[in-house]
Amino acid sequence: MLLVLGIIGGTSLLFADLPPLERMTVATPFGRAEVCTGAFTLLMRHQYNLPPHRINYRACLAALAILGVERIVAFGSAGSLKPEILPGSIAIPVDYLSVTDIPSIHECTIDHIRPELDADLIRTLGELVPEARVGGVYAQTRGPRIETVAEVRALARDADIVGMTVASEATLALELGMRFAAICTVDNYANGLGEETLSYEHILETSRANRLRTEEILTRIVEQLA
Repeated sequence: MLLVLGIIGGTSLLFADLPPLERMTVATPFGRAEVCTGAFTLLMRHQYNLPPHRINYRACLAALAILGVERIVAFGSAGSLKPEILPGSIAIPVDYLSVTDIPSIHECTIDHIRPELDADLIRTLGELVPEARVGGVYAQTRGPRIETVAEVRALARDADIVGMTVASEATLALELGMRFAAICTVDNYANGLGEETLSYEHILETSRANRLRTEEILTRIVEQLA
């Protein structure tokens, strides 16, 4: 039996042409979240135009769990921490670290999980997206600002790409009993590694330019996993 598939989308899916889905609002113990349902369940993390540090991750992930989602593929934008990971490439990390606070559904109980990205789901994504670089560590920072040059140097010692969402989403997914993996579009070199001046507008331009590729990857994943 196929497990119910959830897709989390961010900047990389903003310009994608998505299949017909029905929008609904799900009430959770942590607040409300907007979700689209159909052949799969889609949650856009930046709903209401919220920046990364203001997203209600607990409500978003709880909404997916309430709707019966059992495995999640999260699309997201990331910056490269290594010269060999080129902007425009795709990365599927196998682990993550965070230098900011991670939300939890366990506010009044002591419950420890072993955080991880799902190895079987990562392997499947690697087969479905052979052009992706499988491996490496995703580092999460708080946002909305980009990282300083010094922070990038420090993060690069232990991580390969940097973003603002995966560690929070992966940890909550595990707490709620859902398998989780991420597919990251590498939109730029992190601050100090490249020559361009980083901005949100630059990331939007990259996402728009890669729209058709992102749509095609999403189609592959949905056809095989949904």
